[in-house]
Amino acid sequence: MEKQKVTLTDFLHLKKAEVEKPSDESKKTEKIIAEENVEEEKVKQHIYTVQEITRYVRRILDKDDLLRDVHVKGEISNLSQPTSGHLYFTLKDESSELRCVMFRDRSALMKFALEDGMSVIVRGRISVYEKKGSYQLYASEIQETGIGALYLAFEQLKKKLKGEGLFDTVHKKPIPVFPHTIGVITSPTGAVILDLLNITRRRFPHVHILLAPVVVQGGEAPAQIVKAIQLVNRANKEFERIDVLVVGRGGGSIEELWAFNEESVARAIFSSEIPVISAVGHETDFTIADFVADKRAATPSEAAELAVPDKREIERHLCSQELRLRQNVFNAIEVHRQRVESIEKSVLFRKPTERINQYRQTVDELKRNMLAEITHQVELHRKGLQAVIGKLDALSPLAILERGYSICSRPDGKVVKSVEDISVGDALKVLFTDGEAVSEVKEKKTNK
Repeated sequence: MEKQKVTLTDFLHLKKAEVEKPSDESKKTEKIIAEENVEEEKVKQHIYTVQEITRYVRRILDKDDLLRDVHVKGEISNLSQPTSGHLYFTLKDESSELRCVMFRDRSALMKFALEDGMSVIVRGRISVYEKKGSYQLYASEIQETGIGALYLAFEQLKKKLKGEGLFDTVHKKPIPVFPHTIGVITSPTGAVILDLLNITRRRFPHVHILLAPVVVQGGEAPAQIVKAIQLVNRANKEFERIDVLVVGRGGGSIEELWAFNEESVARAIFSSEIPVISAVGHETDFTIADFVADKRAATPSEAAELAVPDKREIERHLCSQELRLRQNVFNAIEVHRQRVESIEKSVLFRKPTERINQYRQTVDELKRNMLAEITHQVELHRKGLQAVIGKLDALSPLAILERGYSICSRPDGKVVKSVEDISVGDALKVLFTDGEAVSEVKEKKTNK
């Protein structure tokens, strides 16, 4: 039978009603006391300690069947988790508050993290904390209202890893097209290895399958999967190249698939140097491993199809390429054949001397034109040169001497231009058109 779920207010009202309503036994006791004629001054009251009262109340609460296993709904506040690992928080609703504690051995089993303001249903027992004399709820299980604890843990881890960039496409490694060796991490009797073996035999029988057997559900599964991923990566470095790694299992409930939602498994997949294909569950099942892996397969069968190519498709592709190659070669041969035929029909090929004679005639014409042009240029330069010679002759001192003039110069070669340039007694050289003479200045006169 499902345990009754009550709110804090309902619980407190319930206990208040039980206290206010007298039982039949208490009525009978009151009647006996009333009937007895006991002198009050002789009755001595017993004095209790605080600890005795507190323990008495705790015993009463511990014996209550309702309070031994109760589900209480409320909102979490004042949440704290010291280094001891215990959880301390207050569960409240609109009217009341209830102090709660969850010890480390129970909190370590939780799949999601508590947060202030979270609406939850807490299962546990009501008892008294004797040191402070306060009653509190000792929690054994906590689930969020309206959502499963596993789903909440899934969303929290998904948000965390996405924020760290583990899902980014920039980190995704390409899956090899023609793998030689495929590593498989799964149950040795599960759907993944069976589908992979059957499909690879049909699609690409040359591939080698390396199985790392693990349990795929339960408390031991995450550690075994992580260790297997690390072992296969080590084998890839030290022994044999492994081209792709398939990690997964067949379908199941969220609890059965939970090993692939663990953070340790996700980080191991992300750290793998071998490209990883995640093949967990069926098409509608999504796990954290699917988001971290380099490729997600909706089913184990699809994982096998992603891991290896289909030899029939390869053969069809090769046949198509062969046809295209043949057609291209035929087209190239046809183009060159037509070109050869065109050359054969050309005048140059049939009468090569005619083309040679044409070139000879062209050379002769070029020779004649070149000689005519050279002669014309020489004549132009000769006429130009004669004009320059005429100008030089007109300006030459020798031409002046031919007209009866002479040039007088001092012994140092300086031409005498003025009477001031000489003195009486100076020896002068006089240059004529047909020779020279030496004279001495006897007298000089100036024209003034």
